[in-house]
Amino acid sequence: MKYVAMIYGNQEKWDSYPAEKWPEAIAKQDAFNTRYRETGELLGAYGLADAANAQLVRRVDGAPAVTDGPYLETKEYLASFYLLDCESLERAQQIVAEMPFADDQPIELWPVLHEAAGDM
Repeated sequence: MKYVAMIYGNQEKWDSYPAEKWPEAIAKQDAFNTRYRETGELLGAYGLADAANAQLVRRVDGAPAVTDGPYLETKEYLASFYLLDCESLERAQQIVAEMPFADDQPIELWPVLHEAAGDM
């Protein structure tokens, strides 16, 4: 079964994180990613740009209409997400609990109920 694990953040939170701690935090996250890529349970890990770089895309009269910024006015935004493939929900929970940022904040875990073929 596939699961998506999501970490939320906000610019204030990232700005308050001491600059000298970022290299260690990134190294821990890279080690986590390597460990679970090697088991085949981590299919992908994706860090997203700051919310100021997000865009809202709609279709108007058949053409893309693009505006800057996230759709919702909120402090928190999706900062990164991970795609897992685990034998059980309990295993996915164990893996997510080992994420370095799980010490500081909860991580959302969602089952993937539908998957479209990527090579259509």
